[in-house]
Amino acid sequence: MERIQPENGLLNKIIAFSLNNRAVVLVIAVLCMVAGLYSASHSEVDVFPDLNAPTVVVMTEAEGMAPEEVERLVTFPIETAVNGATNVRRVRSSSTTGFSIVNIEFDWGTDIYRARQIVSEKIAMVGSDLPSGVGNPTLGPQASILGELMIIGLTAYTTSMQDLRTMADWTIRPRLLSLGGVAQVAVMGGDIKEYQILLDPGRMRHFGVSMDEVIDAVKGMNQNAPGGTLYEYGNEYIVRGVLSTNDIGQLKKAVVKTDAKGLPLTLEAIAEVTVGPKTPVLGVASNDGRPAVIMTVTKQPNTSSLELTRKLDRELADIQSVVPGDVRINSGIFRQSRFIEGSIGNVKKSLLEGGIFVVLVLFVFLMNWRTTLISLVSIPLSILITLLVTRWMGLTINTMSLGGIAIAIGSLVDDSIVDVENVFKRLRASRGQTGRSVLQVVYDASKEVRMPMLNSTLIIIACFLPLFFLSGMEGRMLKPLGIAFIISLCTSTLVALTVTPVLSSRLLAREMEPDGPEDGRAPREAPLVRWLKKGYEKALAWALQHWRLVIGTVAALFVAAVIMFLSLGRSFLPAFNEGSFTIAMSSVPGISIEESDRLGLQAEEILMSIPEIQTVGRKTGRAELDEHAFGVNCSEFECPFVLKGKSKRKLVEEVREKLSVLPGVNLEIGGPISHRIDAMLSGTQANIAIKVFGTDLNKMYGIGQQIKSAIGGIEGITDINVEQQVARPELNIVPRREMLSRYGITLPEFAGFVKVMLEGEPVSTVYEGNRAFDLTLKVKGDAKSSMERIEDLMIDTPAGGKVPLSYVADVVSSAGPNTISRENLSRKLVVSCNAANGELAKAVAAIRREIAGQITLPDDYRIEYGGQFESEERASRTIALVSLFSLLIIFMLLLGEFKDTGQALIVLLNLPLALIGGVMTVFFTEGILSIPAIIGFISLFGIATRNGMLLIDRYNALAAEGMSVTGTIVTGSLDRLNPILMTAVTSALALLPLALGGELPGNEIQSPMAKVILGGLLSSTLLNGFVIPVMYLITNKKKDKS
Repeated sequence: MERIQPENGLLNKIIAFSLNNRAVVLVIAVLCMVAGLYSASHSEVDVFPDLNAPTVVVMTEAEGMAPEEVERLVTFPIETAVNGATNVRRVRSSSTTGFSIVNIEFDWGTDIYRARQIVSEKIAMVGSDLPSGVGNPTLGPQASILGELMIIGLTAYTTSMQDLRTMADWTIRPRLLSLGGVAQVAVMGGDIKEYQILLDPGRMRHFGVSMDEVIDAVKGMNQNAPGGTLYEYGNEYIVRGVLSTNDIGQLKKAVVKTDAKGLPLTLEAIAEVTVGPKTPVLGVASNDGRPAVIMTVTKQPNTSSLELTRKLDRELADIQSVVPGDVRINSGIFRQSRFIEGSIGNVKKSLLEGGIFVVLVLFVFLMNWRTTLISLVSIPLSILITLLVTRWMGLTINTMSLGGIAIAIGSLVDDSIVDVENVFKRLRASRGQTGRSVLQVVYDASKEVRMPMLNSTLIIIACFLPLFFLSGMEGRMLKPLGIAFIISLCTSTLVALTVTPVLSSRLLAREMEPDGPEDGRAPREAPLVRWLKKGYEKALAWALQHWRLVIGTVAALFVAAVIMFLSLGRSFLPAFNEGSFTIAMSSVPGISIEESDRLGLQAEEILMSIPEIQTVGRKTGRAELDEHAFGVNCSEFECPFVLKGKSKRKLVEEVREKLSVLPGVNLEIGGPISHRIDAMLSGTQANIAIKVFGTDLNKMYGIGQQIKSAIGGIEGITDINVEQQVARPELNIVPRREMLSRYGITLPEFAGFVKVMLEGEPVSTVYEGNRAFDLTLKVKGDAKSSMERIEDLMIDTPAGGKVPLSYVADVVSSAGPNTISRENLSRKLVVSCNAANGELAKAVAAIRREIAGQITLPDDYRIEYGGQFESEERASRTIALVSLFSLLIIFMLLLGEFKDTGQALIVLLNLPLALIGGVMTVFFTEGILSIPAIIGFISLFGIATRNGMLLIDRYNALAAEGMSVTGTIVTGSLDRLNPILMTAVTSALALLPLALGGELPGNEIQSPMAKVILGGLLSSTLLNGFVIPVMYLITNKKKDKS
């Protein structure tokens, strides 16, 4: 058996080894494909890589407290405790009525479990400092920022809202939480069941019963009493006093006191014992205009979204079969799987369509099914090995990693094309010759192009280096794309050095036979190639004669491209088409939950009238211990939609226009994912956050209104919203201390009276099987329905008498803040807005200009800006700096290849040539330069230099044979026309589906890259065929004359 003797050099040895062990190489390739298929079918699939900034959420319920008290007594101690912890970069908090929420953000890369441990230790020390009656600080579940997996709506026709909420809390929620991967199920809406002791102040006065007597009688009245153990007759008996009951008739019979005659006075004599809804109501919900219970399912990090969704669907189908027949479970309000499946499906479709284009181009150019097949093998082999390696690295399959492969798909065949085309040409040139075997010819042909192939791959890798220097969320999002692109490219180069020569030696051996496929006739090229060469030869001859005009035209185009580039808008990421709207609506603080519900219902009806919107789920207010806490004046709508011949932009405008008829509301329209990304970056659900820091909330609100007026006229700014931290109505009960001392009432007694009589106090628990419900002591609603009624409430004195509350306290109407937001221990107010056309940089520059010119800040007040534009600015700076380093690496690689500075610089001319087409494509399509578009330019520069390298390499080979400069240029250019056009056209057409499908879910980030690369490749390839020959001619004129 013939064996190739390898020459010095690693690449030569790899090629020789592959040809000497052809069966082994093919078996390894097949095994890799099988392993890749298995890996792809068993890998986690998600919408994006893990974008989570390590964040720990601390939530504390402080029932009945005003926002200022929550801030001072609860939020501030927690903030102070965690602010100096290791690796903490930002602490944000919100103090609202009866609830504190503190977000502690750690440096990127901090282990989340370590971060949670640090926070747990810090807040353990705070617990003793918090006021009595305040709940224990609770850590929010460890969930992903994009972890909201599903929103489920429960509606019913005959089942009461109380029974529906009980079913959600005690039947559905535990079953969903038992599924592996579910982090939290937040329940909102309906009536929370509560056993209530409703005191009648008139009866208490009639029977002479004091509040202290009632509290002593009911405190712990429904808890069993342990009685130890009894040993008798050789048995051990557990003794317990069974006091616990859920029978209201039994609860009523509890004795409160005995009168002077020794007769018992029971609870039913002074109070009504009943079952009712818990108050105050924190939030309500509805689905398609019907009152509903909304359940939000959040997944844990590193959990497969699609697999968990399938588990949830199975569980919900099982639950639907056991709940009452009138209860409807709607899991279609929001499903992240819908976006994931659509996104992954669209990217896969683009991959498939791109692959089909590659097949057609190869066959048209080569007109030989064997060469086409050999080149195509590199696509599935490279993709499957890439998926195998990414899984081994612990990465998920997501739109970013698939997008990296989709962008690379055209480049995956480039190395194989160059190799196959050269092998094919050398085999035909050797037809009928004796003394050289097929293996030797294949080895020599592969050896000729090995260095340009390797260097072009290294150059593209060097171009992608800036991606790996990105930090923060942009780094988390875009690094997997770069990793997938580089792995697939390296794999394709390895395939071109191993599998391609092996397949060529097997399938193209007949090309050397004298009676080969063309029966001894001179080998003919494909008709298209002959026609292109004929036209190109004439055009090249003209260009060489009129080289000054060629250079002048290209220089003019480059200047035009630079002018266009400077006029482009800038943004961080393109708008996502998530197939769903998330609409945040806020009204005036202090509005009642009933009025806010009425407004929300009106908005719901408007949204349901739009044909494209499929269903509407609404949450008004907040759920218990919900980290996405809103006041009762705020509503959030989830509206999945299907575009019916209407663009998303027009649909957004229609939604905004129709909702604008609602009086006194602020709107923010976005998507589920974009809203949460904005909230993570700036703490607000909008593109741009203008943060006003100060001490006086009224002054801050006034500054916020000035800012709103100042930026209201800026074109392209929408959804301007000043955070509603304004005063809301309060009723303050201020004790008259001299009167309290006169009647002998202590301040703790006064505080206890206010709490029980006005808010109510849980005194025990009622169990129904494993279900636990509060037994709450409160006053009948009509006794506290107005300020006058409250003033008439009777407070006990130590002497056994009762006096009206108005005797010992002033009940005055006042105002206090609705919500108090803080960041890094300073109060803040946020003015938020969106950029309508995505031109974030221009919008932020205009906002800064207007605020600087019109707003004068008092001492100790300041303004900061936050949002996606910060990430865009940071990413742009990093990419610009590292790109200079990448250019230096590219130049060094070219210098190493050609050993000539002039030739290296000639090849680098491809960069401005590629820039021309890339910039013009962006300018005449979106007109916005986003980070994905910048990455498109980066990858384009690497791909574009390949053409110049192929030309110069061929010129040098012909010049070494003694050919004249003009002859070298013409012959070399014609020789390399076929591989250059094939690699360029396959790369360009493979990206066409991505470029044209920019509005499809999943393609939003890849599409700007694809457009840039497509336009740049076209201009680079077209101009490269003339500019490189002209520059080579100019630099080698003297040699030609001599």
